[in-house]
Amino acid sequence: MEFRHLGRSGLMVSEISYGNWLTHGSQVEEDAAKQCVQAALDEGITTFDTADVYAATKAEEVLGRALKGVRRESLEIFTKVYWPTGSGPNDRGLSRKHITESIHGSLRRLQTDYVDLYQAHRFDYETPLEETLKTFDDLVRQGKVLYVGVSEWSADQIAQALKIADEMGFDRIVSNQPQYSMLWRVIEPEIVPLSEREGVSQIVWSPIAQGVLTGKYLPGQQPPAGSRATDPGGSGMIARFMDDEVLTKVQELKPIAADLGLSMAQLAVAWVLQNPNVASAIVGATRPEQVRDNVKAAGVKLEPEVLERIDGVLGSLVERDPSRTASPAKRP
Repeated sequence: MEFRHLGRSGLMVSEISYGNWLTHGSQVEEDAAKQCVQAALDEGITTFDTADVYAATKAEEVLGRALKGVRRESLEIFTKVYWPTGSGPNDRGLSRKHITESIHGSLRRLQTDYVDLYQAHRFDYETPLEETLKTFDDLVRQGKVLYVGVSEWSADQIAQALKIADEMGFDRIVSNQPQYSMLWRVIEPEIVPLSEREGVSQIVWSPIAQGVLTGKYLPGQQPPAGSRATDPGGSGMIARFMDDEVLTKVQELKPIAADLGLSMAQLAVAWVLQNPNVASAIVGATRPEQVRDNVKAAGVKLEPEVLERIDGVLGSLVERDPSRTASPAKRP
C-alpha cells in the first residue's frame, strides 16, 4: 500500500480507502461486511470512510464492530454529518445542535473516542457558515475530531469556508470528498485548481462509476443479478451511466487494461490516483476478493499515452460541468 498526505496536513492516508456507503448494514450481511473489512486490513488499507446516514446509522455500527480490537492508532476513521438521521427538524443540516449530537452518535456507533476526519456531507444553505465552522473547530479543540473536511461542496463554497477559517482562526478544511472517475470529472475545472492552491486534498468516491467501469454491464443486456444496478439502494445513482453508448465505450477500455496487465477495476482506480490532488480513492465491496483486486491499483503509474488512449475512447461522454456539484437548496 502507498500513502499520501491529506491536504497540507501531516496526516497520512492509504491511497486506497475502504468505504461502506451502500454495503454495510444494507446490501450485504454483517459477516460478509466483516470479511471485507478484514481483507482491507490484510491488504494494508488503514483509511475507512463512512457516514452517519449510511444504512440509517447501521453502517457506522457495523464498521465499529468490524474494527473492534484493531489498534486505534493504526487507523484513520472518517465519517460525515448533514443528511437526516431522524424525523425532527434539527435531525439534519449543519447547525451547532445537529453537528454536536451527530458526532456523539457517530463516536458511540464507531466505538471510538475520536474520528480522524469529520466531513460536512453537503453544504447547508440554512445555517450560517460561521456557525458550522466554529462548531467543527470546537470539536477539534475537544479532541473528538482531528481534522475537518467537506463532501460535494463547490469551489466557491470551499473558498468561502477557507476565508472564514483564516479570518477567525478556525481549523481549516483539509479535504473534499467528491465523486470522481474517468466518466465524471466535474471537479477538474474549478475545485482541483482551488484545492491545489489552498492545500486541500480530494478523497474521491465512486472511482469505478458504481461498477460501470468494471465492464460487467453490457450494452443491450440486463444487469447481472445481485449487482449494484439491480439493488434498490444503489440503482438510482448508477442510472446516469447505464446508457448503451456509455456501456459500449467502456467495453473499448478492456484492451487498454489488458495491455497493462490490469483488471478494469484496477485501471479505473489507478486512473483517479494519477491526479496528484487525490489523496485517496474510496472503494466499496460486497466480497473480500473485490477488495483484494482493487488494492492492486495502489502505486500504479499510467503513462501519458495511456491517459490519452482513455480520453480518446470516452471522448464527449465524459461529464465535466462543474455546476453538477450541488447541494440541496433546502435541508432534506
